[in-house]
Amino acid sequence: MELALKDIRRHLGKFLATIAGVAMLLAIVVVMNGIYRGTIDDGVWLIDSIAADLWVVERGRGGPFNEASRIPLDSHLSVAATPGVARASPLVLYTAQRRIGAAEQQFTVVGYDVFGGLGGPGRLVQGRTITAAHDEMVADRKLGLALGDAVVLGEARLRVVGLTSGAVDAAGNPLVYLSLPDAQQLQFEQDRHATVAARAANLQRLQRAGYSAEQASRLLPLLAPASTINTVLVTLAPGADGAAVAEQLRRWLHFNVYTTDEERELMLEGRLRRMSSVLGLFRALLVVVSIVIIALIVYVLTIEKIRAIATLKLIGAPNALIVRMIMTQSMLLTLASFAVAYGLRELITPGFPRTLGFIAQETAATFAVMLAGGVLASLMAIWHALRTPPQLALGG
Repeated sequence: MELALKDIRRHLGKFLATIAGVAMLLAIVVVMNGIYRGTIDDGVWLIDSIAADLWVVERGRGGPFNEASRIPLDSHLSVAATPGVARASPLVLYTAQRRIGAAEQQFTVVGYDVFGGLGGPGRLVQGRTITAAHDEMVADRKLGLALGDAVVLGEARLRVVGLTSGAVDAAGNPLVYLSLPDAQQLQFEQDRHATVAARAANLQRLQRAGYSAEQASRLLPLLAPASTINTVLVTLAPGADGAAVAEQLRRWLHFNVYTTDEERELMLEGRLRRMSSVLGLFRALLVVVSIVIIALIVYVLTIEKIRAIATLKLIGAPNALIVRMIMTQSMLLTLASFAVAYGLRELITPGFPRTLGFIAQETAATFAVMLAGGVLASLMAIWHALRTPPQLALGG
């Protein structure tokens, strides 16, 4: 131990520079762990936070997250009338991109029944939830908004009444919560010129079908697209059998019905599967590359002092002394590098553009793998050092 520390003090600058380089590499590995776990957490947290017993979506669809699901607006009334259902809440989910502040920003709109329905803001850190049927919104801090800000979305002028932190969708886009009517207005709102053109085209179709101009004008509202929602969130009555209620909804109302666990599984096996596979592959590659680089560094550091090792052998130093010196330096390099990498992780996390999720077991496993890599590197260097002939110290 003493010999290893003396050698480190002698080459302190090189040793510290090596620690800094290895620590940056390990920091990438640790952050990649956080990206991998954070991506999964972001993908399922909205499902968990809503905490519905059943999710009712369009028949034949895996919605509302993996693909579009469109069901009539009044579907929740039929669902609410089903035996065993305590509450049925309509919900709208869609991604939008609008100018907010000084930049174009992408976000996901969550439109919900603000008067007792499910799907309200999660992770609220400032302000309050929506209490009015129109003109209020709750947004995530990622959008750069503050309480009281006025935001123009389409024809609506909305006031920010609450702020969330970390409320994002599976892609990391911030969530914007609106009342159901406001969310539908924003979703189906058309440009005025497009509306006028569509109205004129529909009038011409009706007149070509034989209707007079007056009759066509009266029939025109029937051709307007009906409002839809994406899903109905169901809360079961106490003692109700969820499987029986779901089967009844499928059979009589012709919807697809999923439990929260099934909705999570759809997300994990659908939208998140390929993304998490790619991130997992990169994580594994980074770990392998890190171990190889640590091994090469330890080996090179040993080669640099091979004459000093030969001198020790020439004067009769036992092999155990050489083994301890190399092993100590390798462990100090690995431990110090991981400690610095952990500190870098704490500096990076607050300003990182995506959620970083860290689990103590994963961090410990990464540390154990890196430590094993340091031991392996030491064994390689020890094997070469013990094969060094003492006469090398004399130039032989």
